[in-house]
Amino acid sequence: MEPTRKRVRKSPAKTSVMDAAGSYLDGQLLVAMPVMDDERFARSVIYVCAHSSEGAMGIIVNRRAGSIDFPELLAQLDIIDDADNIKLPESAESMKVLKGGPVETGRGFVLHSSDFFIDDATLPIDDGICLTATVDILRAIANGGGPKHAILALGYAGWAPGQLEDEIQGNGWLHCPADDELIFGSDIDEKYMRALQKIGVAPGTLSAEAGHA
Repeated sequence: MEPTRKRVRKSPAKTSVMDAAGSYLDGQLLVAMPVMDDERFARSVIYVCAHSSEGAMGIIVNRRAGSIDFPELLAQLDIIDDADNIKLPESAESMKVLKGGPVETGRGFVLHSSDFFIDDATLPIDDGICLTATVDILRAIANGGGPKHAILALGYAGWAPGQLEDEIQGNGWLHCPADDELIFGSDIDEKYMRALQKIGVAPGTLSAEAGHA
């Protein structure tokens, strides 16, 4: 995560990149089909941060990053001293660290509510959700001044131009509108089933036929 000294302010309105046909999926969730044979994405729920003719990028929101916890990560980044862990606000103590995807796994991405914004560093996405990848947001969270809702993801999922569309047509993904509970909820292990329920399907009813929400 690269440091920045830009000032913090409220998020402006986002200009959507969705085309007239509504084919772009930024701000929505991708839900892996049960037949997904790529272990990196099996049973994954991905929040799409960007999608255009140039490709797509998203954050897996239902896969834990091993045993890493947020206070430990803050100490490793020298944002806090080890002895300061007990002084962290509750929101920082309980913040989830997730495995965001197989690309740039050594880099952190914070998906968060739009009540926190850093000029030239925060990407507004949709429905009050933003993405920031700078150390300043971690410092703000550690000091109790960060966004109301946030998750930290290590790495991200990326697709080349046309690749995501091909995977959807090839029965790799379903998609549906996002909601705060599926993005930020603490029940990480239940998100996949809840996402399928949101779409209105049960895993046993899905076959090799492609489908969309």
